[in-house]
Amino acid sequence: QDAFAAFHVDKMLVSKYLKPLQIGELTPDQPSLEPTKNEMLVKDFRELRATVERMGLLEPNQLFFFLLLAHILLLDAAAWLVLFYFGTSLLPFVFSLLLLTISQVQASWLQHDLGHLSVFRKTKWNHLLHKFVMCHLIGASAKWWTLLHSQHHAKPNCFHKDPDIDIHPFLFTLGKKLSVELGIKKKKYMPYNHQHKYFFITLPPLLFPTFFQYHTFYVVYIKKYWGDLAWMLTFYIRFFYIYGSLLETKTLNSLISLHRMLESSWFVWVSQMNHIPMDIDYDKNLDWMSTQLQATCNVQHSLFNDWFTGHLNFQIEHHLFPTMPRHNYWKVAPLVKSLCAKHGIEYQCKPLLTAFADILHSLKSSGELWHDAYLHK
Repeated sequence: QDAFAAFHVDKMLVSKYLKPLQIGELTPDQPSLEPTKNEMLVKDFRELRATVERMGLLEPNQLFFFLLLAHILLLDAAAWLVLFYFGTSLLPFVFSLLLLTISQVQASWLQHDLGHLSVFRKTKWNHLLHKFVMCHLIGASAKWWTLLHSQHHAKPNCFHKDPDIDIHPFLFTLGKKLSVELGIKKKKYMPYNHQHKYFFITLPPLLFPTFFQYHTFYVVYIKKYWGDLAWMLTFYIRFFYIYGSLLETKTLNSLISLHRMLESSWFVWVSQMNHIPMDIDYDKNLDWMSTQLQATCNVQHSLFNDWFTGHLNFQIEHHLFPTMPRHNYWKVAPLVKSLCAKHGIEYQCKPLLTAFADILHSLKSSGELWHDAYLHK
């Protein structure tokens, strides 16, 4: 019920599709919650959600999102204009590369808002602009993103259920329990005791230009998302046409490769600072709030942090209320913090650089746990 309320904006419409799936009603003597879930916490969280709705915190400020889109488009245009007016020597190339990277990362934060249906009141407008931003401005599939990201939100940091941690155990070993389990089984795909070192040259720079680049087209083909494919091709046509008119082939390939690597690095450090240092385990079938809080943490609020992370520094609030417009996270944060204190749940909030460092600390700790278990006779 809490997951249903969290994901769907138009609940009446979605309920129509659920009617054929109904198999009956619980009898009065049957419990409505499993014993793994905290009944009082569930009750208090539902009261908090009702308060959030009454305060209008799920209503978007469309001027805010219009200005976000405008600054993305201006940065995108400026990246090309720098090369057009100042030539293609090293300094204009580097400046253009930086502008393009900033534009692309900010577009990825905006598509995230659109994918969560938090920009417009009407779902169809969110979907339409999502295709424009994700497919046309970035060159990836909107439906591909929704498919994977919805699974992440439903069961964050739950092994086999959250696709964001599928890098365990093939590239990294994650979480205390999973690392020890892997070591006991004598499994070794990588030198995990050094994973905090090779992290720098693997996941951050290579996630976008290698795995995401391949996987988005793979899913589009398998799932037959032909509409998304058509939108995605407009990105590549536009990019190679406008930059190809100014740059030689080698320089053009360097531009797209470098900007994807920089964009990937920015995205990975920001997205993983909230999750990798937290609890990673098998699904324990906890209640909605407990599931989200054990897998997420916050980074301190500031104008720069909010812009740099796309407001994902409020990861706790975002996971509890995924359809909430990001400009309202700071308003609900004190209420969430108060509820956590009432139920003895840890509410972690860190400085930005500390959050980055905690990624490496957690990787080092997991690697050492694996190593000790692996060598244990």
